[in-house]
Amino acid sequence: MRGQSTGFMNGALSKDARIKLDSEGYSKLHLQVLERDRWRCQFCGSMQHLQVHHLKFRSQSGGDEEQNLITLCAECHAATHSKRYPIVHVK
Repeated sequence: MRGQSTGFMNGALSKDARIKLDSEGYSKLHLQVLERDRWRCQFCGSMQHLQVHHLKFRSQSGGDEEQNLITLCAECHAATHSKRYPIVHVK
């Protein structure tokens, strides 16, 4: 996701900076991602038990930014973390 414009904050951050939002900001972003993904799991299409998943994990310095988030249902989210489903993660 480096090199892509992320709006007004783009010029203020180094390319390795991580965005970590407070709970109110993350809640707004969470809703924005769900709406962007049309309230559907981006792997199986389910509209039940939706969660927002970080493509590049926070533990690997992944940020709270729209292009690093994807909507998954709880089952696909769990499968992704157990490596049962081949959702590509950014390294």
